[in-house]
Amino acid sequence: MALRFFSRLPTGGRPHIVPNLDRIARVLPLASILIGIGPAILLLIAIAGGIPFLFAAIAAAACSAIVTGAMSEDAAADSADGLFGGGTAERRLEILKDSRHGTYGVLAIVFVVGLKVAALSSLAAHGGLVAASVWLAAALLARSGGLYIAMTLPPARISGASAAAGRLSRNAFGFGLVLALVIAAVLAVPFVEPLGLLLGASIAAIIALGWTRLCDRLVGGQTGDLIGALQALLEIALLATFMRMIAA
Repeated sequence: MALRFFSRLPTGGRPHIVPNLDRIARVLPLASILIGIGPAILLLIAIAGGIPFLFAAIAAAACSAIVTGAMSEDAAADSADGLFGGGTAERRLEILKDSRHGTYGVLAIVFVVGLKVAALSSLAAHGGLVAASVWLAAALLARSGGLYIAMTLPPARISGASAAAGRLSRNAFGFGLVLALVIAAVLAVPFVEPLGLLLGASIAAIIALGWTRLCDRLVGGQTGDLIGALQALLEIALLATFMRMIAA
């Protein structure tokens, strides 16, 4: 269920069932490893093969977008258009539902992808294993952390993926987040100073709180796009923190 909700990876031919966020959140860190391992290995191999860091980072980011169906990038674009392109909550939700991207949306994609590539390119200077492990840690933390808004706010509309998945309970979110933190520590702490992991988690928490408050004020709830956009923001913040806290 988590793989089908957050990726385009093959999951067999069984019929899809209505997603349940409580079930998804508990195992999302494990699913995130499967979602992120391919792009991370590509980044590692490219760096080890002597490919220029920037080229390797762009190729890995492209691979990630293919695996996830560019879910967080598209969500960031829709959220930028919706939250900042409408004057009322109703109009913002209408824009959020529109698959077309305006100026805010296009710029959001440029900034999200550009910042991710810049961070991966910087991490690549420390070696392929470092870049791959730290990226995998940041991505799985961001994906689980992005569900914070689904726990805190009700769906902003009665239809859509987020509304169908239901309200996320605190227990399920907490279990999944703790598991994500444990896995991220295993992946990142050999290369990132322990303080860096704590600092990254703290910055991510502040961003999650701020984004949730903004969404509550502008549309009175959450949608799938707003969850995905928070994931994108958290991944960039975590990558930026980790690349500054690489252990000597």
